[in-house]
Amino acid sequence: MSSPKDVYDRMMDKDYYSQWMGVELISISEGNCTLKMTVRKEMLNGFGILHGGVSFAFADSAFAFASNSYGRLSVSMNGSMIYSKQAKEGDILIAKAKELVKGNKSGTYDVEVSNESSGEVVGLFRGTVYRRSSEI
Repeated sequence: MSSPKDVYDRMMDKDYYSQWMGVELISISEGNCTLKMTVRKEMLNGFGILHGGVSFAFADSAFAFASNSYGRLSVSMNGSMIYSKQAKEGDILIAKAKELVKGNKSGTYDVEVSNESSGEVVGLFRGTVYRRSSEI
Protein backbone atom coordinates (compact mmCIF):
# COMPACT_ATOMS: atom_id res chain seq x y z
CA MET A 1 0.00 0.00 0.00
CA SER A 2 1.26 3.47 -0.91
CA SER A 3 1.76 6.26 1.59
CA PRO A 4 -0.19 9.51 1.07
CA LYS A 5 3.09 11.23 0.08
CA ASP A 6 3.82 8.52 -2.52
CA VAL A 7 0.35 9.02 -4.00
CA TYR A 8 0.86 12.81 -4.04
CA ASP A 9 4.21 12.43 -5.82
CA ARG A 10 2.75 10.12 -8.49
CA MET A 11 -0.22 12.40 -9.10
CA MET A 12 1.82 15.61 -9.09
CA ASP A 13 4.27 14.15 -11.61
CA LYS A 14 1.54 14.36 -14.29
CA ASP A 15 -0.60 17.18 -12.86
CA TYR A 16 0.61 19.89 -15.21
CA TYR A 17 -1.98 22.45 -14.12
CA SER A 18 -1.00 22.18 -10.43
CA GLN A 19 2.61 22.48 -11.57
CA TRP A 20 1.72 25.63 -13.58
CA MET A 21 0.02 27.11 -10.51
CA GLY A 22 3.23 26.54 -8.53
CA VAL A 23 1.49 24.38 -5.95
CA GLU A 24 3.70 23.37 -3.01
CA LEU A 25 2.88 20.61 -0.56
CA ILE A 26 2.79 21.64 3.10
CA SER A 27 1.35 18.42 4.51
CA ILE A 28 -0.58 15.32 3.52
CA SER A 29 -2.15 12.49 5.46
CA GLU A 30 -5.03 10.12 4.83
CA GLY A 31 -8.05 12.28 4.01
CA ASN A 32 -6.23 15.61 4.40
CA CYS A 33 -3.95 17.82 2.34
CA THR A 34 -2.56 21.34 2.78
CA LEU A 35 -1.09 23.20 -0.18
CA LYS A 36 0.52 26.60 -0.75
CA MET A 37 0.49 28.83 -3.85
CA THR A 38 1.62 32.36 -4.70
CA VAL A 39 -0.72 34.45 -6.87
CA ARG A 40 1.07 35.50 -10.06
CA LYS A 41 0.21 38.22 -12.60
CA GLU A 42 -0.96 35.73 -15.23
CA MET A 43 -3.54 34.39 -12.72
CA LEU A 44 -5.40 37.72 -12.49
CA ASN A 45 -8.67 38.59 -14.17
CA GLY A 46 -9.56 41.91 -15.85
CA PHE A 47 -10.10 43.54 -12.45
CA GLY A 48 -6.59 42.73 -11.21
CA ILE A 49 -7.75 40.07 -8.75
CA LEU A 50 -7.28 36.32 -8.72
CA HIS A 51 -9.40 34.66 -11.41
CA GLY A 52 -12.13 32.51 -9.87
CA GLY A 53 -11.17 29.60 -12.10
CA VAL A 54 -7.63 29.56 -10.71
CA SER A 55 -8.90 29.78 -7.14
CA PHE A 56 -11.29 26.89 -7.84
CA ALA A 57 -8.51 24.86 -9.45
CA PHE A 58 -6.22 25.44 -6.45
CA ALA A 59 -8.92 24.18 -4.06
CA ASP A 60 -9.71 21.32 -6.44
CA SER A 61 -6.06 20.22 -6.38
CA ALA A 62 -6.06 20.00 -2.57
CA PHE A 63 -9.37 18.10 -2.82
CA ALA A 64 -7.90 15.65 -5.34
CA PHE A 65 -4.77 14.95 -3.31
CA ALA A 66 -6.76 14.50 -0.08
CA SER A 67 -9.36 12.19 -1.63
CA ASN A 68 -6.75 10.01 -3.34
CA SER A 69 -4.43 9.89 -0.31
CA TYR A 70 -5.57 6.38 0.63
CA GLY A 71 -4.18 5.06 -2.65
CA ARG A 72 -7.63 4.26 -4.03
CA LEU A 73 -8.53 6.06 -7.26
CA SER A 74 -11.08 8.78 -6.52
CA VAL A 75 -12.59 11.04 -9.18
CA SER A 76 -14.62 14.19 -8.71
CA MET A 77 -18.38 13.96 -9.12
CA ASN A 78 -19.06 17.60 -8.20
CA GLY A 79 -17.57 20.65 -6.61
CA SER A 80 -18.71 24.14 -5.69
CA MET A 81 -17.00 27.19 -4.28
CA ILE A 82 -17.91 30.36 -2.43
CA TYR A 83 -15.55 33.28 -3.07
CA SER A 84 -15.58 35.33 0.14
CA LYS A 85 -12.58 37.67 -0.33
CA GLN A 86 -10.36 38.71 -3.21
CA ALA A 87 -6.71 37.79 -3.63
CA LYS A 88 -4.11 39.88 -5.45
CA GLU A 89 -0.76 39.40 -7.11
CA GLY A 90 1.87 38.37 -4.59
CA ASP A 91 -0.60 36.96 -2.07
CA ILE A 92 0.33 33.56 -0.70
CA LEU A 93 -2.67 31.26 -0.44
CA ILE A 94 -3.09 28.14 1.67
CA ALA A 95 -5.62 25.43 0.76
CA LYS A 96 -6.56 23.02 3.56
CA ALA A 97 -8.57 20.00 2.42
CA LYS A 98 -10.33 18.00 5.10
CA GLU A 99 -12.32 14.80 4.76
CA LEU A 100 -15.88 15.02 6.04
CA VAL A 101 -17.26 11.63 4.96
CA LYS A 102 -15.43 8.58 3.60
CA GLY A 103 -17.73 5.86 2.36
CA ASN A 104 -16.99 2.75 0.36
CA LYS A 105 -18.09 4.35 -2.92
CA SER A 106 -17.95 8.10 -2.25
CA GLY A 107 -16.32 10.77 -0.13
CA THR A 108 -17.03 14.40 0.72
CA TYR A 109 -14.37 17.01 1.41
CA ASP A 110 -14.20 20.66 2.42
CA VAL A 111 -11.35 22.92 1.36
CA GLU A 112 -10.68 26.27 3.00
CA VAL A 113 -8.52 28.66 0.99
CA SER A 114 -6.99 31.45 3.07
CA ASN A 115 -4.55 34.31 2.63
CA GLU A 116 -1.40 33.40 4.56
CA SER A 117 -0.53 36.96 5.65
CA SER A 118 -3.99 38.17 6.71
CA GLY A 119 -5.45 34.82 7.72
CA GLU A 120 -8.66 35.77 5.91
CA VAL A 121 -10.64 33.04 4.20
CA VAL A 122 -10.79 33.84 0.48
CA GLY A 123 -12.79 30.78 -0.57
CA LEU A 124 -14.68 27.75 0.64
CA PHE A 125 -14.91 24.66 -1.57
CA ARG A 126 -16.93 21.47 -1.09
CA GLY A 127 -16.57 18.45 -3.33
CA THR A 128 -17.67 14.84 -3.62
CA VAL A 129 -15.69 12.03 -5.19
CA TYR A 130 -16.57 8.62 -6.52
CA ARG A 131 -14.17 6.08 -5.01
CA ARG A 132 -13.27 3.43 -7.57
CA SER A 133 -12.12 -0.02 -6.57
CA SER A 134 -8.79 0.32 -8.38
CA GLU A 135 -5.63 1.54 -6.71
CA ILE A 136 -3.45 4.37 -7.92
